[in-house]
Amino acid sequence: MVDRYFESSAGELFIGKCAVSALAAAYGTPVFVYDGGIAERKWSLLRKTLPLRFSISYSVKANPNPAFLQLFLAKGCGLEIASAGELFQALKVGCPPEKILFAGPGKTEAELEFALSQNIGEIHAESFTEIARIGGISRRLGRRTRVALRINQSSEGQGGAMRMGGKPAPFGIDEENLEEAVDRVNADPALEFRGVHLFTGTQILDHNILLTQYRQGIGIARRAARRAGHPLATLDFGGGFGVPYFAHEQDLDMAALHAGLAVLVESIRDDEAFRETAFLVEPGRFLVGESGIYLMRVNDIKVSRGKKFLITDGGMHHHLAASGNLGQTIKRNYPVAIVNKLNTPATETVDVVGPLCTPLDVLARGAVLPAAEIGDLIAIFQSGAYGRSASPLGFLSHPTPPEVWVDGAHHQLVRHRGKLSDFVQDVCSLELEPKNP
Repeated sequence: MVDRYFESSAGELFIGKCAVSALAAAYGTPVFVYDGGIAERKWSLLRKTLPLRFSISYSVKANPNPAFLQLFLAKGCGLEIASAGELFQALKVGCPPEKILFAGPGKTEAELEFALSQNIGEIHAESFTEIARIGGISRRLGRRTRVALRINQSSEGQGGAMRMGGKPAPFGIDEENLEEAVDRVNADPALEFRGVHLFTGTQILDHNILLTQYRQGIGIARRAARRAGHPLATLDFGGGFGVPYFAHEQDLDMAALHAGLAVLVESIRDDEAFRETAFLVEPGRFLVGESGIYLMRVNDIKVSRGKKFLITDGGMHHHLAASGNLGQTIKRNYPVAIVNKLNTPATETVDVVGPLCTPLDVLARGAVLPAAEIGDLIAIFQSGAYGRSASPLGFLSHPTPPEVWVDGAHHQLVRHRGKLSDFVQDVCSLELEPKNP
């Protein structure tokens, strides 16, 4: 990770042109630091890989920090949201409503009404109930709503670290009910059937799996167009592009994916079902995961019955995924290093743990690192996606970590550190009625 994306000098990690010791001194620890230059590189790689016919909508759930949203919007990217809160953030940073897509199971009526009132680009319906609900709200608002159907594909060609389709799932409408779903949308004059959304798994590192899913998706979309009686306006292939976290994992082969996508696009060049279709992908982790570092300071070192523990000021309450408690069946370590001792030989096997009163608060187990001292800086790499916002920040009422954006030699705070007084105010905000004497 250091050789590929970062620099170092005298054994110290630099993020952009900024030394980690300087960032820790300026903003304190624990802290999330994002290198905007890396996110720029990943955007360029993805844009180069995809055919021109494909557009990109950043998946806000991966990291909702406004700095990322503004970066990708400036590239002409759209935003894919999954809640009213994410819609609010998208609008606040200036995303045009027509470039917003809303997917996700269990949207409430209030969320749908907010989204429809903003006239966003598309609502992706995930059930028959939701189709009816969108229609009813649309009539109440006196508008016609653009709807795509999220389809839960069959099991063929599935893969990825976390399956979201191809089996019984809360996500989308089962493929075998496709025609009925299209009929339901077409029968409601308050709805405009736009297309199909297909997303069956995350963290895919095999381009063949992606291409197989895309080919299957083309078949599903063709069925939908035939049933609707007109070409599709959109075909959303979802996200799924992975990044390697662990030692045995390899990068997604983007050159091979590029070649496969070129063949796929050529195969449907004269297909009437796709004459007007805009193809779309919704990456999140791929664009931001490698740009982020979670930086902590060693607060204590202890040996218990022969095992050494480095106790840091960060923990699973800030970075649940790194602790293995967000989808991992077997705990595997994210890339971890003592980043003020990169040129020091690794001689000790240690557990890196946080300050929480739970045995789950282990950020690295059995890590081989240089001999540590209190005050050393430890970094968890690959922390740009599903880090701070995917963690139980309120657990044990620690202050929430700040976020820092680095652009070359420039760095700035893009989210403040929470204060202990914030938690006290929350706890003390309830006023109890006085009891009768």
